[in-house]
Amino acid sequence: MSIYNVDNLGEKLANSAYPGRGIVVGKSPNGKSAVYAYFIMGRSANSRNRIFTETEDGIRTEPYDASKVEDPSLIIYAPVRHYGKSVVVTNGDQTDTVVEHLAKGESFVNALRTRCFEPDGPNWTPRISAILNFANGYDYEMSILKSADAEGTACNRYLYSYEPLAGVGHFIHTYGEDGNPLPTFTGEPERVATCDDIDCFTDMIWNNLNADNKISLYVTYIDIETGAETHRLINKYN
Repeated sequence: MSIYNVDNLGEKLANSAYPGRGIVVGKSPNGKSAVYAYFIMGRSANSRNRIFTETEDGIRTEPYDASKVEDPSLIIYAPVRHYGKSVVVTNGDQTDTVVEHLAKGESFVNALRTRCFEPDGPNWTPRISAILNFANGYDYEMSILKSADAEGTACNRYLYSYEPLAGVGHFIHTYGEDGNPLPTFTGEPERVATCDDIDCFTDMIWNNLNADNKISLYVTYIDIETGAETHRLINKYN
């Protein structure tokens, strides 16, 4: 198999019962749009009790039923925030850490050096993050922070920097598959095909996520020339 293969994202999702939380970033086949998507899944009642809501600078997770919240610490956060000519997408409150560092003139990488994986042993859920940069055209970076061992004694930090290719996205997710404990994602972000049409891309992701475990999805296309944005937001419980 060629290392340059571009996989079908729908097929990858359909073959995985629990990729967990996932980020896709790339470029549309026609080369006109920056593309990103973020989805969340859940197995516990606490994790499933969530929806996405739009904010002035992105989206937040919120309880679907506030009376049923058990522990908000790792499930309530802002997955997407805009800052200047950048968009930050993550699976936790490190979104705020990145934005705070950008505001001080520091980098995405330096921000993530101050964070590590989630304190939810024995899973030690990795923190996955991405930043789309539009200061000079369009490029993007992705990162995963994950435990170095089964005991959570140290953190390994991986950074990937991309010059976008038309029709190609990179997909990173928290878990390799379902399990107890959940096995952490391994390897580089996976190369997947994008679509020119946002509804095609949204439907491909949502319709192939496991029906029992999927919770919410947010997809955005940004016109690279004009900066105009188009969004799609789906909540299972709305």
